[in-house]
Amino acid sequence: MSNPEETIDIQTPENVAFGYQVAGIGSRFLASLLDTLIIIFLEFLVIVVTLLSLRAFGQLSGTLASWAYAVLGIVGFLFFWGYYIFFEMLWNGQSPGKRWVGLRVIRTDGTPITLSESFIRNLTRLVDLLPAAYGIGIITMFIDKQSRRLGDLAAGTLVVHDRAPISIQSIAVRRGTNLRMHGLKKISLEDFPIEKVTDDELNLIEDFLLRRDQLTHHETLANQILATLHTRLGLPLPAINRIEAEDFLLAILQATQKRQADDYWRTHDNQRSGQ
Repeated sequence: MSNPEETIDIQTPENVAFGYQVAGIGSRFLASLLDTLIIIFLEFLVIVVTLLSLRAFGQLSGTLASWAYAVLGIVGFLFFWGYYIFFEMLWNGQSPGKRWVGLRVIRTDGTPITLSESFIRNLTRLVDLLPAAYGIGIITMFIDKQSRRLGDLAAGTLVVHDRAPISIQSIAVRRGTNLRMHGLKKISLEDFPIEKVTDDELNLIEDFLLRRDQLTHHETLANQILATLHTRLGLPLPAINRIEAEDFLLAILQATQKRQADDYWRTHDNQRSGQ
């Protein structure tokens, strides 16, 4: 039987493992309930608007009325099926219900869900609903150790608790005294090419800094990320210990954000002076 709050480690292409807390049946049910209420409301709204519009044009013949009800049925199906696909693509794996509860759909390798996975998992939702009220889906989630329903198994996805967005302020608060204790050696980035750090590498650094308290051997992982970054840039490894490697990554993130802010305000000032 699956553990509703199981934590799994997913290996990134950089060979760094990040822990994700798998969403249990309770949190997924709440998200699904909210989404269902939204869908019912939208369908009710469409039906009311359609009936009022038909009434405004007078009484329809039997054939036209049948066609109208058939179209309403199709619209209802599209709402139920397309609703999830639309929002999962718009919000990167989140529907309004999942967004409110704090859940997200990801691929089993930890990467964002794509249109094909969203299409498969939501098409299979019709099977998960059988015989009623997600009967098959709930049974499957109880059996699967990662609480996945048939749609997730078919698409290669899983639902996890979402991570809060990271900021330098939140990192400083989380680290507290640890940052001061580790700041025995000032981190200098004078010869470090900040502008050559890619967005993917920055995302990896951000993700690590946010989750380091949840990771085992996070000092070693920090050193590994730093070594991979220096190797790609063709730089010699800095003479720092494993603990200082975390502060080095934080310094890179801070310097990058400061550079982006400076570039923004420089562009803004140039635009104002050109007016």
